[in-house]
Amino acid sequence: MLSKLAAVANRYEELCFKSEQPDFYADPKKAAALLREKNDLEPIVEAFNAYNAALQEMADAQELMSDPEMKEFCQQTFQSAKQNSEELYRRLQILLLPKDPNDEKSVIVEIRGGVGGEESALFAHSLFRMYSMYATQKGWNIELMNYNETELGGVKEADFVINGRGAYSRMKYESGVHRVQRVPETESGGRVHTSTATVAVLPEMEEASVQIDPGDIEMQVYRASGAGGQHVNKTSSAVRLIHKPSGIVVACQEERSQLQNREKCMRMLASKLYEIEQEKLNSEVTGMRRSQVGTGMRNERIRTYNFPQGRVTDHRVGLTLYKIDAVMDGALDEIIDALATADQAEKLKNAQ
Repeated sequence: MLSKLAAVANRYEELCFKSEQPDFYADPKKAAALLREKNDLEPIVEAFNAYNAALQEMADAQELMSDPEMKEFCQQTFQSAKQNSEELYRRLQILLLPKDPNDEKSVIVEIRGGVGGEESALFAHSLFRMYSMYATQKGWNIELMNYNETELGGVKEADFVINGRGAYSRMKYESGVHRVQRVPETESGGRVHTSTATVAVLPEMEEASVQIDPGDIEMQVYRASGAGGQHVNKTSSAVRLIHKPSGIVVACQEERSQLQNREKCMRMLASKLYEIEQEKLNSEVTGMRRSQVGTGMRNERIRTYNFPQGRVTDHRVGLTLYKIDAVMDGALDEIIDALATADQAEKLKNAQ
């Protein structure tokens, strides 16, 4: 690992030197790529320098330990530097893990009501609100693509983009089946019902990132409906795209023009086709244990929201928090941090 870190430090110094040259910005695209690489390497180099400093501090303390008057102070200094070096070594192990190439991307999120009828649709709406508030806290913005409401204010389906650097690195852990246990507003007897909603999170892919044959796409247009669609009810501005080879269907009705809705549909289609290709690649790799934290399979129950007990439990890491109101208001970082830590631990184990 130390030889790899030395190579990283050398590369970082090389990039620093290049960025200071007068002609560095002559090719803006190349310059941007090199600056991204430099920024990615910077935290590794900083941790490596701190690690080497801690080792040097240990060596200096050990050298002075023979002095009776300095012995106690040097022992304390040595132990403190040793603990610091061990923590930095563990951090460097994590920093050197291969990064998910999609981590910095924006995401497409799909929420669907599941088992439980109208209550599942109301829960789907609660999840949409939760993710919207989380995105706001992170400084990301929501771009609605398709939103199908029920008469009672629930959501049959909601498709939206969360635009923001690093959105996928956080949101990717949300894919799966979410379960709610609560007394529905329509329940007169006060009985607790169990309902579900499904969440799918895809890294947003540019159309150019995935090869799509225009001849494979059937486009249908129709009139938008539901809340927010009144301004286009008189024209067929909503767009539905059918990818004939895969059978994937995507729709968008939130924009005023067919062209804008079609553009959004193509982005969603590209992301779905990318996901299919990735699943094929993963299935071809034999003997690889897929982390239950990182995969977020759509049919896997990942989390329970129990309102009577005020708790949220993530089943993948066994984490239970008794602050359901805060979580539903977008306080997701504590859960996502635990999932990210478990994911890193799994990758470290597999890398050894």
